[in-house]
Amino acid sequence: MSRQRPRVLARAPGQPQALPASLHPVLRRVYAARGLAPEQLALDAARLQAPTALKQIDTASALLADAIVAQTPIVISGDYDADGATGVAVAVCGLRALGAGAVHYVVPDRFRMGYGLSPALAELAARSGAQLLITVDAGISSLEGVAHAQRLGLKVIVTDHHLPGSVLPSAEAIVNPNQPGCGFASKHLAGVGVMFYLLLATRAQLRAQNWFATRSEPNLAELLDLVAIGTVADVVRLDHNNRILVAQGLARIRAGRARPGVQALLQVAGRSAERLSATDLGFVLGPRINAAGRLEDIRSGIDCLLAADLQSALPMAQELERYNRERRAIETDMRETAELMIEDSDAAGICLFDESWHEGVVGLVASRIKERLHRPTFAFARAQEAGVLKGSGRSIAGLHLRDALAAIDAQAPGLILRYGGHAMAAGLSLAEARYEQFAQSFAALCAQWLDEDALQLQVHTDGELRGEEFSLDTARALEQGGPWGQGFPEPLFEGRFEVQSLRVLKELHVKYRLRSADGQSIEAMHFNGIEQLRERGSLHATYRLAINRWQGSESLELQLLDVLD
Repeated sequence: MSRQRPRVLARAPGQPQALPASLHPVLRRVYAARGLAPEQLALDAARLQAPTALKQIDTASALLADAIVAQTPIVISGDYDADGATGVAVAVCGLRALGAGAVHYVVPDRFRMGYGLSPALAELAARSGAQLLITVDAGISSLEGVAHAQRLGLKVIVTDHHLPGSVLPSAEAIVNPNQPGCGFASKHLAGVGVMFYLLLATRAQLRAQNWFATRSEPNLAELLDLVAIGTVADVVRLDHNNRILVAQGLARIRAGRARPGVQALLQVAGRSAERLSATDLGFVLGPRINAAGRLEDIRSGIDCLLAADLQSALPMAQELERYNRERRAIETDMRETAELMIEDSDAAGICLFDESWHEGVVGLVASRIKERLHRPTFAFARAQEAGVLKGSGRSIAGLHLRDALAAIDAQAPGLILRYGGHAMAAGLSLAEARYEQFAQSFAALCAQWLDEDALQLQVHTDGELRGEEFSLDTARALEQGGPWGQGFPEPLFEGRFEVQSLRVLKELHVKYRLRSADGQSIEAMHFNGIEQLRERGSLHATYRLAINRWQGSESLELQLLDVLD
């Protein structure tokens, strides 16, 4: 099956007249197409939703404030991705700033323990000597782990953002915007965002107890660089509340006020903090933090984020850079193998397995194949447990992946050993001997749940640009109009151009000089565009308006996404 060519649709125009006339006209048009209301333009921290709307946050923050005042040892239980890592770092830094006593953290070994607060991880947490355990980005489905931690004498606060099952854990308090009965308006907080909100509420509790009469009150906004990274890396929807969190965190990074570990990661990646975008949080910083958890142990990523100064952070950032390069090499090999597997596939749902694949990278391969084919995809690797496969899946609009696994589990009890996740990403374990049965069941279910329209990749654009709209002023306005991301997509345009010249770079990328319909000559770059190369004549393409910065100068550049014909 070859790479699917998208069907291009224009976004509904919206009502730009409702937005301030002072906005750049193209930005007004883009905002209107996304349904942005005038009151959502402001992204100052004062406009964040109040913590009080989160169910049980009063109970959780009171428990935490009491533990801080009593200097009770606290342990944070995290997860092994970028959201979990930044959430742990926010928890540890925030609690120490609030005046807590001993604060430790534990994270599961993804290869031996699996996701979440397992009984084994609860044992590890108890050995830290803590009396209060707080989960971050996990716990809502950890019924056994929470119960075991309580049997070991730990009180448990669950902070999570994943969808709960029919039964909730028996924790002393649960803070999750997606739990039943929670009135918090923004249901799209990442795990790190939920933890940040718990710290805000705990500071309010301590303030009411005059805890800061003899110590300085911390500015928790200093943690927003980490909140921004975890929020973007976890690909949660950038609703207004999350856009505020990301915008505030980006502002701190751009101003040179990021944590030393973040500065070190940018330094080893060769990226300028001043020009960092929300996209960079997900494609530059997130993967380097994630790489440790994918290949070895996420603790090296967390420790980098916790580093007290740049000197101590740099060696850890360099280690993460090495992990990331190794991860890229492994991913490339696995993706090439996967692409050979799908050459003759016409299934509505894809399952892939190779005995040589790395368990920590299968999710990335599933994502690449999903993007290439526009089909829900699972990729599997052998687990450390003999005879067991672990799979990671990515989905498309129209198929809720966790619900799909639940349906298969109901149809064939015992086929799936364990599963969890949400609409667009999920994971599972199954016996290797039953892989083919699962693959057939998944393909059949996808064919049943997805119609032809759902299986056709659709790309929504913001229409065409003309004349004076092809300018650096427009590009700057769009660049500054973010943060862009999941649910608030970066502006994407389409147009027809004459190809004046081109050259292929590194046998992979294509650099064009194009002429617009209005006669303007414009540079364009198509990264990984060799498959869609247009050597002569004209091309119809989707593109983003970008600024090429080189040696102190700026020039307009189109970044092509798809050459359509």
